[in-house]
Amino acid sequence: MAHLETKESREQHNLDLEKLASKQVTSVFNPGEYGLVEDHDMSDDEARLVALGYKQEFRREFSVWTSFGVSFSVLGLLPSIATTLWYGLGYSGTAGMTWGWIVAMCGIQCVAQSMAELASSMPTSGGLYYAAAVLAPDGWGPLCSWITGWSNWIGQVTGAPSVDFGCAQMILAAASILHPDYVPQTWHTFLLTVGLLIVHGAISSMPTKYIAHFNSVSTWLNMSILVIVVILIPAATTNRNPRFNSNADVWGTITNGTEWPNGIAVLMSFISVIWTMSGYDAPFHLSEECSNAAIASPRAIVLTAEVGGVLGFILNLVISYTVVDIDAVLTSDLGQPFVAYCLQVLAVEGALAVTALTIVCSFMMGQGCMVAASRVTYAYARDGVFPLSDRIWSKVNKTTQTPVNAVWMNTVIGILLMLLIFAGPLAIGAIFSIGAIGAYVAFTLPVTLRTFVVGNRFRPGPWHLGRFSYASGVIATSFTLLMMPILCFPTVTGPDLNAQSMNYTCLVWGGPMFLAMIWWVVDAHKWFKGPRVNVEHKMLQKASDLVPTGTRVSEVGDGSDSNGHTVVPVKA
Repeated sequence: MAHLETKESREQHNLDLEKLASKQVTSVFNPGEYGLVEDHDMSDDEARLVALGYKQEFRREFSVWTSFGVSFSVLGLLPSIATTLWYGLGYSGTAGMTWGWIVAMCGIQCVAQSMAELASSMPTSGGLYYAAAVLAPDGWGPLCSWITGWSNWIGQVTGAPSVDFGCAQMILAAASILHPDYVPQTWHTFLLTVGLLIVHGAISSMPTKYIAHFNSVSTWLNMSILVIVVILIPAATTNRNPRFNSNADVWGTITNGTEWPNGIAVLMSFISVIWTMSGYDAPFHLSEECSNAAIASPRAIVLTAEVGGVLGFILNLVISYTVVDIDAVLTSDLGQPFVAYCLQVLAVEGALAVTALTIVCSFMMGQGCMVAASRVTYAYARDGVFPLSDRIWSKVNKTTQTPVNAVWMNTVIGILLMLLIFAGPLAIGAIFSIGAIGAYVAFTLPVTLRTFVVGNRFRPGPWHLGRFSYASGVIATSFTLLMMPILCFPTVTGPDLNAQSMNYTCLVWGGPMFLAMIWWVVDAHKWFKGPRVNVEHKMLQKASDLVPTGTRVSEVGDGSDSNGHTVVPVKA
């Protein structure tokens, strides 16, 4: 029999718990600190997850590197910059691509660092949505979780369609170069994008270990191809004299492609940076499949943001120093600015080679987006957010141990979103702005709650920012508040603004969010109470309900809860 605690020590321990509870602890308990309800010995990862209210359902076969692999694939620097070149180069020219990337990165890095701190404290598939519920003021948790969840999901579900759309455009542009008589039609792009989505859905339905291996290969390919392209373009530039643009042109010339002042045009060009740098949350959503998640997941988030920031800036420099005619790039009949740029600065063979490498990266990126989005969908379905969640979307396939139903839900929605292509280029282009604004609203809301509402009551995980946490949160919140309206600006103003030149981001993102809020007011507030835990846990209960670690089962009653589970302390 274990040695019993003295009455005095137990009373002192309970007094300490009362003091701690009065501070409204808002994150995971430390391993070994409180008793939890479980019926078997748990690893540290499983114990943390149970403390957050979820039982272990996935195999933990991701590591720091493989989690980084998924997020770096979702980032997809080369295809992302290639796909959004129209925004970066078209809104403010080379100065916007250089200075714009540097300025935007200051805000983006703070968002990433603050998110990583949350991931260490609350490593669950629900990620930001779970964190918003926990960090919100009393009574506001469900609403904050609802807003974060829907904004994040809208951003996530548009990820794979937008990437595959860009990939399809590049494939067809390459076909146009090889066969000058071929003119891609809208329905060609639609069908090719649908095919890519189906392939990515099939890959994302595989067992976790195969997805992890696939994304490890994807990471090496993405990084290797990016380095090759960064070296190849300046080394093989033959179609211009002088070979490179001057420093004054690159850093000092704003080619304003909008009707707004230069400063606003530069801010509008941030859409390229923000959309490119919106995939680093993937390790948060994969944390339930990651070993040593409380440390590995935040490290993967930070590593993705920092490596992506540096390599992305280098690629932007290469394009800025070598582009010949910005207007020709943006108005090319190929319909894909990056391919037109490659033809400007490289021989046809070189341009085709760079395009082919970019297509490979784009394919890998689309698959990473599909995996990350499916885990978000699964996490929300597990909490009953969607209709038929319990019966269909929250089910984990018994054979693959992956959320196959959630994968195909996203695939079908992606195909339906691609119908926007038949409404014109501005309508389909809105999916890029949706991804950017949806992601960063979701990224920043829990960070804002942690910074301005919870403050020093926050219980950090083993990876944290320490004294820099508050400053990082302030900058992250300010950056997102600034960019939300900017991302909705059209390029024209006054009498030039019409249905064809409108920026539809405010409608395509704001419309679903408005409907979600209507749903909340009319019905959802009655039944949605935030993340739905599936094990007994003590995370947010009162101190009187807590079982001090080391207390024997016989001291807390008959040794079981109402469900017959044994009360045991968490193993460190």
